[in-house]
Amino acid sequence: MSADPFAEPRLFLRIVEAGSLRSVAEALATEPSTVGRRLSALEARLGVTLIRRSRVRSRPTEAGWRYYERMRPLLTEIDAAEADIAAARETPRGLLRVTAPVDFGTRFVAPVLRRLQAAHAGLEVDLALGSGFADLAEQGIDAAVRIGRLADSGLIALRLGEVPRVLVAAPAYLAARGRPGAPADLAAHDFVFYRRVRAVPTVTLTGPAGEAVEVPMRGRFTVNGLSAVRALVLDGAGLHVGPRWAFADDLAAGRLTALLPEWRLEAFPLHAVYPPGAWVPAKTRAFVDAMAAAWKAGPGR
Repeated sequence: MSADPFAEPRLFLRIVEAGSLRSVAEALATEPSTVGRRLSALEARLGVTLIRRSRVRSRPTEAGWRYYERMRPLLTEIDAAEADIAAARETPRGLLRVTAPVDFGTRFVAPVLRRLQAAHAGLEVDLALGSGFADLAEQGIDAAVRIGRLADSGLIALRLGEVPRVLVAAPAYLAARGRPGAPADLAAHDFVFYRRVRAVPTVTLTGPAGEAVEVPMRGRFTVNGLSAVRALVLDGAGLHVGPRWAFADDLAAGRLTALLPEWRLEAFPLHAVYPPGAWVPAKTRAFVDAMAAAWKAGPGR
C-alpha cells in the first residue's frame, strides 16, 4: 500500500490531464496494465466508472469530471499544507512563544530572540517573563528557560550551562557590621532573600580543600525580583547570595564586594525545556541552539 493515502486520486488526476493511461505509465516508468489496475481499484472503491478507456485516448465520464473538479483543489490544498509543515520543520517561522525568569529573560533571553527574529523574516516572538508557566503544552509555550534543579516532568530538557553564584555586600554594610572572615561568621549577618523557599534558609560553601560547610541564613527582607534585591543590597540592607551576572558590574565598579572568595558556592544549572513530540519545530531548535551559543560565549564561559 502506498504511504500516500491520496496516491490513487493523484494518479487519476494525472490520467485526466495526460489524456491516456499509456502516457502516465511512461512518465512513472511502469506498465499501462499497472496504471489500469490502480485506476480500477479506485473505481471499485467509489462504485463508479471514472475513465472511459480507449487505445488512442482516455476520457473522464461525467462522474469522473465531477470527481476531478472536487479533487484537484483539495489535493492542491493538501500539498500546500504539507509543504508549509515541512518548511516549518526546516526553517524557523510562525509564532515562537518562550518563557523565562523576569530579570534573566530581560538581560539574556530577549536579545537572543531579537537576533533570531532579525535572521528569520517569517518568525514572530512572544516572550512571557515570569515563573508561572508550569504546563508548557497547555499554555502554548514552545520553550522555557529554567534556572536551578528541574522538577521531574515529561519535558525535554537541554542543559545550556550553569549560572555561577556569588556572596555580595555593600561596603557601607560591611563598614557598619563587619566583614565575615569565615562561613561561620555569616550566621551573625542579615541577608536579603530572593523568594524565601524554606523556613530556615541555608547556604552551602565548599572550601579550598573540598570541605563543605552549611550555614543558616537569617534576614527580614524577601523580594521576588532580582532588580529589587540588587537595589536593597546596594543600599546596605544585607548580604545576598545570587547569580554573579546580576552583580558583575557592581563588583567591577566597587559598589559591591564579593565575600569569602576562597569558598565556592554551588552554581545553578541552566536549562532550556520544551514539550516532547515526534519532531521539534525549527523555531524551537533554533532558539535553543542560539541560547546555548549565547550563554557559552557570554556569562557561561
